[in-house]
Amino acid sequence: MELSGTILAGEEYEPVEGRVVVEEGEITAIEEAETASSDIVCPAFVNAHTHIGDSIAKEAGRGLSLEELVAPPDGLKHRLLREASREEKVEAMRRSLEFMTQSGTTAFLEFREGGVDGVHALLDAAAHIDIDPVVFGREEIDVLDIADGYGASGADDADFTSERNEARRREKPFAIHAGEVDEHDINPALDLDPDFVVHMVHAQQLHLERVEDDDIPVAVCPRSNLVTDVGLPPVEALLERTTVALGTDNVFLNSPSMFREMEFAAKLFDVSAPEVLRMATKAGADIAGLNCGVVEPGREARLLVLDGDSDNLTGARDPVRAVVRRAGVDDVKRVIQP
Repeated sequence: MELSGTILAGEEYEPVEGRVVVEEGEITAIEEAETASSDIVCPAFVNAHTHIGDSIAKEAGRGLSLEELVAPPDGLKHRLLREASREEKVEAMRRSLEFMTQSGTTAFLEFREGGVDGVHALLDAAAHIDIDPVVFGREEIDVLDIADGYGASGADDADFTSERNEARRREKPFAIHAGEVDEHDINPALDLDPDFVVHMVHAQQLHLERVEDDDIPVAVCPRSNLVTDVGLPPVEALLERTTVALGTDNVFLNSPSMFREMEFAAKLFDVSAPEVLRMATKAGADIAGLNCGVVEPGREARLLVLDGDSDNLTGARDPVRAVVRRAGVDDVKRVIQP
């Protein structure tokens, strides 16, 4: 397979006119050459934090606080999840996953409620869709029998030492929400030596230093944080210290569109377009242990082809800024999944 056009190549996403050569699902070469194609070829997205189960209640909960929306066990999302049938939840998740693939996402890191049954339901929803779930189960230690890792709600909710130890014993990753509402649960979360943390909205200097010293990646979800009125993560400060990846968080609050998340981050924070694209691709891939997120030889060919001659993108002088700040699902021409 050969894909021609403007290639956003390497870890700096440098625009290169030419071709990407793919063999057996792997990028084998990038060849500079003149081409008549106006396509833009870039890495497909890796969504670093989702709650896809919330697809049953899109736009529910107007006016509620974060605790009223999502706090276990009686937050709105948990009540709605309990009330919905398994079939309803699986179908709702399937529809969200279909949209994610259409909008260029080929892998996602899911914090999945419902224990073992919840993980099975998500896997059923994704079974016939060209997308790879990296599932962090919750609520039961036994969820590690089937999940890729354990995703804890937060250090204020429970003592997750046993879950952390069991994940380590099984050589599976452990992740935890931290610093979403305030700073009080950040140190206890970091004490668990997580493989990554989510949110860090209220990170202070000490927390930033700990993240840097321990090389702990962070998944940030700025649109979700804005909707729930908890503040915004210190993205610039985090980027100076560790790997920072973008996630779209709860589906009932936000569309799981990485285009929207990138545009929001690029226009809100003092970060460059290549940095934001890296947050939406390579950073999430690195956290998930996937060999993608960069267009270079030796990487999996998880690629996104955009129509650079669409009404929205034609005339763009900077293709990286155009992908990050302007592009959308209507500009997607093809999604390549090995």
